[in-house]
Amino acid sequence: MKRLWHFFSFALLLVITFPLAILPSPLALRVGDALGLIAYIFWGSRRKIALENLQGAVDRGALVLDTGPRSVIRKNFMNLGRSFIEVLKIYYGFGESVFRHVEIRGVENYRQAEKKGKGVLCITAHCGNWELLAVYVSVNVARIAIVARKQDNPFMNRLIEKTREKYGNNVIYKEGALKGILSSLKRKELVGILIDQSVIRSEGIVVPFLGKNAYAMKTPAILARKTGTPVVPAFIRRTGDGRHIIEVGEEIPLVSSGDSEAALRQDTVNFLKPLEDYIKKYPSDWLWIHRRWKRIKE
Repeated sequence: MKRLWHFFSFALLLVITFPLAILPSPLALRVGDALGLIAYIFWGSRRKIALENLQGAVDRGALVLDTGPRSVIRKNFMNLGRSFIEVLKIYYGFGESVFRHVEIRGVENYRQAEKKGKGVLCITAHCGNWELLAVYVSVNVARIAIVARKQDNPFMNRLIEKTREKYGNNVIYKEGALKGILSSLKRKELVGILIDQSVIRSEGIVVPFLGKNAYAMKTPAILARKTGTPVVPAFIRRTGDGRHIIEVGEEIPLVSSGDSEAALRQDTVNFLKPLEDYIKKYPSDWLWIHRRWKRIKE
């Protein structure tokens, strides 16, 4: 019965979303904006979380805005709406209409790290259209293994898996991800990890993030220190003219310290620094609707 429900809901989703995927690009983006605005108006619980997160960062002095918080979050929801439409185009085979509006900078930073012959860890976050980032890099730079959560609906999960593989992504599921990551690095591959969301205590380390302590993923620092794998940041952002820019940063050096716990913590702080810089420059592009500081008591 559960499988039947999963199939029905998956089929219904295809019926609803396919017409959106075939819309001409300019119209599709306007529809994405509209969907984002609808979500902003009616998804009150997430709008509240986003506004509280943003206002908290501003109040702590971690962020300075050129406009009001509501304007930033409204634009943030519109970004999500546009990303949804773009991902639909990619998943239904119309990705070229999206890819031609993408520019990538800093590929030489990845190539320099690649020369070390130990694979490369790419740290990124839920910024801009992060799904487009993974696919575009696989098509134009190097195949990338993505650490992702398995979808509850097996039909949806299979579609996502097949689409990512089609564009050169290898999916490493979070359950037992460490073994998969180490195998990819042993093959000298590029591995992408999203580092911006809250993690459970056993998987994280407490560090300051946007002016407030938060649990941050310690896996990238542990892997880098144990394997010597270079770590490079990469983020994607939207431009005012409807394009995307992917920026690959320079390798982030590991700290030298006799105290392994202190070194692990400082490396994690250093890995989060490019993300903080990104958010300060492009606040409407980060995923504010996540409860980032939920496991830290005031």
